[in-house]
Amino acid sequence: MSEKKALSGLLPEEIAEQLHLAPAFRGKQIFAWIGKGAENFEAMSNLPAMLRNELREKACVRSTSVSKVLTDSDGTIKLQIALSDGMAVETVLLTDREGRKTACVSCQVGCAMNCAFCQTGHLGFARNLTAAEIVEQFLHLENHIRSLNPEDALDNIVFMGMGEPMMNLSAVRKAIAVLTSKDGRALSARRITLSTSGVIRGIYDLAANGPHIRLAVSLTTADTALREELMPICRTNPLPDLREAIKHYAEKTGKRVTLEAALLSGVNTGDESARNMISFARGIDVHVNLIPWNPVGGLPFKEPTSAECKHFVEKLEKAGVNVTLRTRRGREIGGACGQLGKTLADKIGEGKKI
Repeated sequence: MSEKKALSGLLPEEIAEQLHLAPAFRGKQIFAWIGKGAENFEAMSNLPAMLRNELREKACVRSTSVSKVLTDSDGTIKLQIALSDGMAVETVLLTDREGRKTACVSCQVGCAMNCAFCQTGHLGFARNLTAAEIVEQFLHLENHIRSLNPEDALDNIVFMGMGEPMMNLSAVRKAIAVLTSKDGRALSARRITLSTSGVIRGIYDLAANGPHIRLAVSLTTADTALREELMPICRTNPLPDLREAIKHYAEKTGKRVTLEAALLSGVNTGDESARNMISFARGIDVHVNLIPWNPVGGLPFKEPTSAECKHFVEKLEKAGVNVTLRTRRGREIGGACGQLGKTLADKIGEGKKI
């Protein structure tokens, strides 16, 4: 790892304190430049040249770099981000039909959740990302789109990339604090979503201690036996308890929770699966996002047919459940839901399990 402190993960007062800056407002100036996308001290034109020279000796603006840019024909962009220890993660830019741009960021190198249908889960777990490494994914993406159009900016951020955010919640919280600070990028907390595979203690922690951002839960199925098979976390975070945690979060924050379900042909697309999903959602302020499974080489699943998806949606709608069938994007570049890490296996290896 680099010995120089990466300033992208620090708040203004922390920058001033750690760099022993006087006057202290220099910390605010540096922080503001980072939020604007500055990648080095040379770009910080309102800092004295002597101070910029001193800063270069003991700190760096960013600790990561973009090693590869992949672009899908549907407009999705995936960046491979090189970390200072030789490892790598991926982050994805998603653009919806209205032109809104969302950064899908990673919070871990690999993942320990081992969901059966997810590429990242089969890489193993190497380590947590730092707050700086999380923030920099957002900044790299924003710089990239501004290089194409200077007027562009990111509208949203979703913690739905590689890794389980609840298993690195302190760094995720710090990254959110940096990105939402009024002195820097000033991203609205209303534009932030965290997706979890169902870490119950993390949901209660987020409800109690904030930030009160949008919560999405990767449910996939509300059948206990099947979910334990597809998502091992269900064995220690059982569905009834998870449902109570989701209900608590919705009531505590006043925010509707999203339930995500990757549809696997012949596995969780039948009538019984629909009934279980309806029962789970009943009485909670939730919206169900159905995501047709994206192919991952070597995994024993098939994409659902259009008829399967349509039938499942109709069953939920008839029961009064708010439901959306999501459009799949980024499949050509391994940037779609469940595909991240496809091109990074050699850099992550089996890793360690936590």
